[in-house]
Amino acid sequence: MSNRESTALKLFQEQSVRSYWDEDHEKWFFSIIDVVSILADNSRSRKYWNDLKRKLKDEGSELSENIGQLKMLAQDGKMRLTDVADTEQLFRLIQSIPSKKAEPFKQWLAKVGKERIDEIDDPELAFDRAMETYLKKGYSKEWINQRLKSIEVRKELTDEWDNNGVKKGREYAILTNEITKTWSGLEVKDYKKLKNLKKESLRDNMSNLELVLNMLAEASTTEISKQSKPKNFPENKIVAKKGGDVAKAARLKLEDTTGKKVASNQNAKSLANPSPNIEIEE
Repeated sequence: MSNRESTALKLFQEQSVRSYWDEDHEKWFFSIIDVVSILADNSRSRKYWNDLKRKLKDEGSELSENIGQLKMLAQDGKMRLTDVADTEQLFRLIQSIPSKKAEPFKQWLAKVGKERIDEIDDPELAFDRAMETYLKKGYSKEWINQRLKSIEVRKELTDEWDNNGVKKGREYAILTNEITKTWSGLEVKDYKKLKNLKKESLRDNMSNLELVLNMLAEASTTEISKQSKPKNFPENKIVAKKGGDVAKAARLKLEDTTGKKVASNQNAKSLANPSPNIEIEE
């Protein structure tokens, strides 16, 4: 889960909102009726949600059409189907609820929107904000500098993919998985399991050494791509493996020399040591 998502959802921490982690899609789903009960402060929350859903449908909102259902534990102790929303859908839903309790979310969403516009106008602000956030979380400056460099390397790679016609989303994910699997020996999903992660960023939970090798793999992929000029997705996948192979050779040599595996179960909790007295604001 991104820093922004987790920050917003902290507003629900002291409330009873049923949630479900979908491992295949790497998404959290939340019980809409629970959220409506909290924000609308309405004892007839089910009727309130049905009326709101009907209103959204009449207005032609895609939100009402894309709402799914999952079985969740009900108050009677039985597993019953209930309407659920992922994080993005939940934020859109909150904006439709006229309630004082929804105001903190709306203000937060407006703040995030302004920050995003500012970052588009001046990309350096995104790096400054990232530096500030990582420092507050307790990461060392050395690790932060490495992480910010990895963002630059990643951006160069995705720019190259864009030039090659690679589609964002699924194709990006496939190529990223190919690079990661090749250099580390672990698919992204398995790497995240090793570190006990769900939605959290894998790179935010890498050690300096893991970041360096991942950067080498991605930078190598970019350079190989510029030279070979892949014409379609299968050719881009071949290039991704070649880039990963460069970092794989470095990993194997290092592991053979040190007798220690590079891929570790270290995550943000062990990489960072935030003071328990510091209140983190994001």
